[in-house]
Amino acid sequence: MRHTLLALLAIFLLSFSVFAQSPEKPPVAQQQAATQDSSSTNTPSARPEDVKSIDSILAALYGVISGPAGERDWNRFRSLFLPQARLTAATKNADGSSRVRPMGVEDYAKGAGSYFLQHAFFESPIVNRVETFGNITQVFSSYESRRAAGEAPFARGINSIQLLNDGTRWWIVSILWDEERGDNPLPKEFAAKSSNSQK
Repeated sequence: MRHTLLALLAIFLLSFSVFAQSPEKPPVAQQQAATQDSSSTNTPSARPEDVKSIDSILAALYGVISGPAGERDWNRFRSLFLPQARLTAATKNADGSSRVRPMGVEDYAKGAGSYFLQHAFFESPIVNRVETFGNITQVFSSYESRRAAGEAPFARGINSIQLLNDGTRWWIVSILWDEERGDNPLPKEFAAKSSNSQK
């Protein structure tokens, strides 16, 4: 009996020693695994050229929602976002009260998709102000919206876009936007392109 107990104790100590010496998963690897888990089979594969850089994912974002009346490539749109991403409009009602409307990626595709089927819509950036820390990026992107390419914009505003680089590609995590109004004009530095503007 004594020999059995000693053998069990030795096995336990050996197992514990092996476990204690196992290296921990590096934080970057943990983050990539978490991103891969969240980018499940529900998220279409992105075009590599769409997600290789900050500039390319911003160009893809504006490009995929712009065009004449008709269907948009919603799978391309979905491929730019983490599945849990949020798109939130922060506007004002006619009485001046604030209105916040958060949406998921599918909510936006459904609502905007119905509108785009009947209406031409072209949105383009004016100025992109980019700030990066580690693998996260915040972009303040002023924009102009048009009903036809080349015509005067019917709306302007600022998109606040949060991006994540998981080590292999860029993802859109969230977009929060507000429109220009009489009491909310675009700041001068966002109202027109300049040679100092970051793109």
